[in-house]
Amino acid sequence: MRRGRWADAGVLREAAQDGVISAATLREIGVPGVTVARRCRAGGPWQRLLPGVILLSTGTPTRRQQVRAALLYGGDNAILTGIEACRLHGVRRGPEAGDAVHLLVPHARQLRGADFVVVERTTRPPRPRVLSGLPVAPASRACLDAARRLRSPSDITELIADTVQRRLCTVAQLNAELAAGSQRGSATPRRVLAEVSEGVRSAAERDAKKLLARSGLPEAWWNARIYDADDRLLGIADAWFDDVALCWEINSYAYHLSPEDYARTTTRAAGLTAAGAVVVPVLPTKLRDDGRAAISDLSRAYN
Repeated sequence: MRRGRWADAGVLREAAQDGVISAATLREIGVPGVTVARRCRAGGPWQRLLPGVILLSTGTPTRRQQVRAALLYGGDNAILTGIEACRLHGVRRGPEAGDAVHLLVPHARQLRGADFVVVERTTRPPRPRVLSGLPVAPASRACLDAARRLRSPSDITELIADTVQRRLCTVAQLNAELAAGSQRGSATPRRVLAEVSEGVRSAAERDAKKLLARSGLPEAWWNARIYDADDRLLGIADAWFDDVALCWEINSYAYHLSPEDYARTTTRAAGLTAAGAVVVPVLPTKLRDDGRAAISDLSRAYN
């Protein structure tokens, strides 16, 4: 026989968050420990996601439930950071979040990571923003907490550039956060920030600049505003060679912020061509994997 007010499904539902509840909350509403243990056994209606954190259903938890479970595991002052937090802020480029949920907790907390939770103890807990009902680190902190743990310069560039392009924070704010935070893993983010401050908007653009610098071709104007004879803006060229009216266009759907941005790029290319310019498109994958061929295509068009 089920006893206590917790036996009412509505009580459990109200006490849980996204179907996830802490063992401490279960005790508060009167669920005996033996009942929790029995219900979390194989074949039972509940499951333990993390130490002291219960999912009130069977099956695979959603990503939202995993994030909620991580925050419950982290305690009252836990803050979501890293890639998952960046996604909540609106960052779309950069690596996938993967399975890990990255948390910040006060340094005084003697808490270790568990299963899919990465716990970072900090003496500088930021003031969180509430996004989608979750406490989230500011964009500058979330971005650099993620970047310090990444190994791929391209991933770091995409993450930082997209954060800045979407105006979630400024390069100055990122530099300040980088200076204030841990120096472990900061070398590549620092180099990428210098590139972004000089106008680099993506890993592909960084690759293009490096290839061009070694090519023997003249330096291009990067992200140049191009006007026609009547002073009408034709568009912003990724790389522009004014002496021959040539645009080197990094042509990738993922490179742009939205489908509308991609459509504007194709329209811009058509407008430049109609005005008499030569447009040489190049894919980011070609810049990365076959730079010699990419430069060869550009050289033929230039000469």
